[in-house]
Amino acid sequence: MGVDVKAGYLLVMIFFASLATCMAKALPKPHDRVTYYIDPQLGNDKNNGTTLKAAWKTFAPTAMLTLSAGDQLNIIKPGIFHETLVIHASGTKQRPVKITFAPGKYDIYADKAVKKQFNISNTNDDPLGLKSIVLYIEHSNNVVISARGARIVLRNKMIETCIDSSRDVTIKGIAFDYARPTVSELTVTDVGTHFADLKINRDSKYIVKNDTLLWVGEGRSSKPGWYWQELNLQTDELKRKSLNLQNVKFKERRRGSIRAVFETNPGFLKGNIYQNRDVTRDCGGMFLQRSRNITLSNVRIYYMHGMGVVSQFCNNITIDSLSVKPDKKSGRTCAAWADILHFSGCRGKIQVSNSYLSGANDDAINVHGTFLRIIGKPAQNQLKVRFMHDQTYGFNAFESGDSVQLVHAGSLQPFGHNVVTTAVQLTPREILLTFKDPVSDGVLPDDVVENTTYTPQVHIFNTTITRIPTRGILVTSPRNVLIDHNRFLHTQMSAILIADDAKSWYESGDVRDVHIHNNQFINCGEPVISIHPENEVSNGFIHRNISVINNRFYMTGKQLFALKSTENINLEGNTIYIKEKMSLQSMIKLTDCSNVKTGSNKVINY
Repeated sequence: MGVDVKAGYLLVMIFFASLATCMAKALPKPHDRVTYYIDPQLGNDKNNGTTLKAAWKTFAPTAMLTLSAGDQLNIIKPGIFHETLVIHASGTKQRPVKITFAPGKYDIYADKAVKKQFNISNTNDDPLGLKSIVLYIEHSNNVVISARGARIVLRNKMIETCIDSSRDVTIKGIAFDYARPTVSELTVTDVGTHFADLKINRDSKYIVKNDTLLWVGEGRSSKPGWYWQELNLQTDELKRKSLNLQNVKFKERRRGSIRAVFETNPGFLKGNIYQNRDVTRDCGGMFLQRSRNITLSNVRIYYMHGMGVVSQFCNNITIDSLSVKPDKKSGRTCAAWADILHFSGCRGKIQVSNSYLSGANDDAINVHGTFLRIIGKPAQNQLKVRFMHDQTYGFNAFESGDSVQLVHAGSLQPFGHNVVTTAVQLTPREILLTFKDPVSDGVLPDDVVENTTYTPQVHIFNTTITRIPTRGILVTSPRNVLIDHNRFLHTQMSAILIADDAKSWYESGDVRDVHIHNNQFINCGEPVISIHPENEVSNGFIHRNISVINNRFYMTGKQLFALKSTENINLEGNTIYIKEKMSLQSMIKLTDCSNVKTGSNKVINY
């Protein structure tokens, strides 16, 4: 090769190398990971937040951020906050957005918090009221929040975590509590003919004025209402109780010790603990809506106000190693103002595992859909429908493409199926549905419609349910339901209830594949398992394919199962411990049921 050729070749190589460099400069660079810091002790919100020395002081700057793949937000010290931690993030599976909390106590006040109006299922006593939020994840994806050792202490009524229109969000290790829980507690230390001595829990702030007891909290005060719960520490049974304190006079003996004076004891028993709350449904403990692939892992809830962890129109929820119980050091016995886990109109898979659910004022787990009443037929392919219960309305329960079934309210029998093309919310209670096909002419007054797309698979396992005044698990879903290797302790009502109603709470619908296997039921309310659709007319089976196999029942009464309007029931391989000599058949009540198998069960007297 000659010199001129070599020179030309070299010039060509230089040209292409230069061109490649220019093209590389012209192309956008991958996003460089940014780490932000919050230091409530030494930070300053005028800083840029991107170094330890230039950390922010409060949560306020986070509301202006949109975090990208690989970004991190580190709260490096605990402290006092008055704002909501707002997360707007767009991570990826490979590079999620990460938020970390340093261990320690975080006191959260609501005065500068984000406040939003939400219509939360089963929680509508204050539908227009603004709800304050502690942790707000909105329109985000691929977010991981790690907070091992962090304890969030609320100083006002607030939603502890709201996940709104987001996906692929994991929260792990965080703990929530209230400085002043919205349930007040006292212990009866002594009872006489006309008095009861009451020891008030240290977190239940109060005043006594003019012989009247007032519960006081941060920004609120109220007289003790009629609704109480009574915990017997000897039997570990928690039950609801009505106490009329209208003619009771209260005298403070010393701080934390009160004497109740009366002509007739309203119901105080020595040694028992009493819980009291305002029954207004105005908030949710956590609120998940229109979100998917949500995981709560190793979360501790020492106390939450409102209807518990409410998941509404969500897709795929995993809850693992959730602990709901008060801190032993607090001396409190109540951890949840109402339900613990409440799933309304969800789809995909709901999984609850390795958890401890206790100290509630209502059910431990409730999984249901919602019936809406048919109130009009504007066109052959249209229906106007209405939310009927005062506690559930204000959101659109349908989307384009959703499958629905029409159900006769009296018999709870489906009589038509269709697919939604449009759903227009006319008012907070009424929705206009347009369907792919004409609607059946067989609609009767009070008939209802159910969204069958938003019905989930359910798997609940390795979980303890205790100190529950009502039911352990309620579930009504037509998809596969598996309840296995759980412990139910002293539920005041049925440990498991499968209902379905279109007249009271309007919680739908029928079940078709339920497996209750390898659980322990210890001294639960009876019937221990109740299959009780609330149909007024018997016109065919409502529930079907229910198996109750290899469970252990420790009975206090005489009724094991009660089943109604159900076919294909398999009750086999169970062991029943009972004091009285009774046959298995006498412990089972069947009403309009078919194909019931009861082989290989053992009844053991003790």
